[in-house]
Amino acid sequence: MQEFPPYRMRIGVSERLSDAACEHSVVRLTLEPEPGQTLKPFIPGQFLRVGIPDVRQPAAAYFAIANAPNEATYYELVVKQAGGIGTYLCEQGPGTELEVEGPMGKGFDLSPFFGSDIYLIGVGTGIAPLRSVWQSLILHRRDFGKVAIYAGFLSPIHRLLTDELDSLAEHDIDVSVTVDTADGNWDGPIGYVQDALTHDQPDGGNAVACLAGMSAMVDACSKTLQNHGFDESRILLNF
Repeated sequence: MQEFPPYRMRIGVSERLSDAACEHSVVRLTLEPEPGQTLKPFIPGQFLRVGIPDVRQPAAAYFAIANAPNEATYYELVVKQAGGIGTYLCEQGPGTELEVEGPMGKGFDLSPFFGSDIYLIGVGTGIAPLRSVWQSLILHRRDFGKVAIYAGFLSPIHRLLTDELDSLAEHDIDVSVTVDTADGNWDGPIGYVQDALTHDQPDGGNAVACLAGMSAMVDACSKTLQNHGFDESRILLNF
């Protein structure tokens, strides 16, 4: 995939995704090309480097593209308000100009794996690049076997894209949501996503896994998947 020098884009939509009780807001942003420009092509799982034009601080940072490339006219980002440019972006409204580099990274190219089962595994805002994948899979659902998503969050109020994840059963996509901690109102699994994988014992004989999130989670899930027959070459990262 071609990479591009820095260029300008503008915020189109800014929408809060996280529960109002969360200590850090998580916001969905769309980035739109400048008038007369077209969107640079991308594959699911790729990311952008986003900065403030002519400003060094807060420093630019990397954000995964969260929408599918099919007929896309903008990039979607999932941004956490936890300092640095993430906080800046969460505070901006439509029309704010940004400096963008990319798309970049390997992404998750599943075209060599038609007919395989697909497992998408991520935690927190790490589900953003996986959203790009599952939206693409919906459009090509017949090309793959079982599709399962394992999403992990700190607590029930930290969940993201809850309605969208709930709707994926309509597309024959299984979803498991795990939280680290919960009160008595939560009836789902408690623990880590690798615990949910161990419980479900996925068959890695003809399967591919896409992992996104903290390195400790990626390492733990990779080991769990290999213990269930996943070949290392079929455990994919997007960078």
